[in-house]
Amino acid sequence: QSKGKKPLFVQLVLDNIWSLYEAVMKRDKEKIEKIVTSLGLKIGARESQHADPKVHINAICSQWLPISDAVLSMVCNKLPSPLDITAERVEKLMCVGARTFDSLPPETQELKSAFIKCSSEGTAPVIVFVSKMFAVDAKALPQNKPR
Repeated sequence: QSKGKKPLFVQLVLDNIWSLYEAVMKRDKEKIEKIVTSLGLKIGARESQHADPKVHINAICSQWLPISDAVLSMVCNKLPSPLDITAERVEKLMCVGARTFDSLPPETQELKSAFIKCSSEGTAPVIVFVSKMFAVDAKALPQNKPR
């Protein structure tokens, strides 16, 4: 990098987000309209005329850069394939704390082969692994938010 030049990430990503943020905070309607039309977004009048600029930013960003799509694509691209998992790792994932794999019920032990096979057949068991859970107030869930 030569002096005065911004890194590529700053030029292509952060500057665009910052210019959107500035335009909404300063209520620059022309610039906001230009950004929205160039991105091909449809922002409702309710969000764009809301007194809180954060609502307007949230409406634009949720269509422009939806967090769910970004997180899912990042997980798909960065996490290793479940087919590459070792038998020892499966046993470790299935056991919590000081429990050993041998102490699990036989039905649970049988899931190890299904876990390793990672089959999509209709007869294959569905295995869900929850790595971390957070307590969330029911009012904060999307289906319970007022519209």
